[in-house]
Amino acid sequence: MSVTKAKKAELISAYKTTDTDNGGSAAAQVAVLTERIRNLTEHMKANHKDNHSKRGLLLMVNRRKKLLAYIKKRNAAEYEELIKKLGLRK
Repeated sequence: MSVTKAKKAELISAYKTTDTDNGGSAAAQVAVLTERIRNLTEHMKANHKDNHSKRGLLLMVNRRKKLLAYIKKRNAAEYEELIKKLGLRK
């Protein structure tokens, strides 16, 4: 199941950094990617031979990893808060 427009808008509004942020900030992108990764992980549990989806999942995980590294480099406190809110491990 993919992330619906309503769920995406809800995530962006919860994790936006400024009032004019429409999902472009790294924190909002990480939140949306995390939701997509969780949904795709559930799909992969039932369809473990789906190599096309597996590749997409790996690409999303790596993109999230890069964004988190960027946030950590800019502001370590913001990084710690974000991973705690999203329930991610370091």
